Amino acid sequence: MAEQKQRILVSACLLGMHCRYDGKGNQNETVCHLQERAELVPFCPEIYGGLATPRTPAERKDGKVVTKDGADVTVQYEKGAREALRLAQQLHCTAAVLKERSPSCGSRQIYDGTFTGMRIEGMGVCAELLAQHGIRVYSEETCENLL
Repeated sequence: MAEQKQRILVSACLLGMHCRYDGKGNQNETVCHLQERAELVPFCPEIYGGLATPRTPAERKDGKVVTKDGADVTVQYEKGAREALRLAQQLHCTAAVLKERSPSCGSRQIYDGTFTGMRIEGMGVCAELLAQHGIRVYSEETCENLL
């Protein structure tokens, strides 16, 4: 009987899907190579939260997610995070590999909310929710030894 592969939720942009705020992908070879040893489940919390691609850049600050032009999109980011958690739980994903520095997916660093490129320690909305529910969260920078 074949051994079942571990399922991992993955930021869809890291697999080259064009779902980033700027309409581009962010394909990462390390992440793509994980599919040789695991079943990858692509997901974009911003899209599942109801946001369009492309969209105005957003950053997390003071518990909210706000776009560069001042719109509060916290509700959409929270909805996308809940959908990511629901999918991960339904498919029994044991880990997630998410895009570092994203206001949704950052696992160690996010931008500081000033839109100046400054980074701070912190987690994105989705990464934080997944971690709170026991799903191991990695970034494209830390997933090399995941399996």
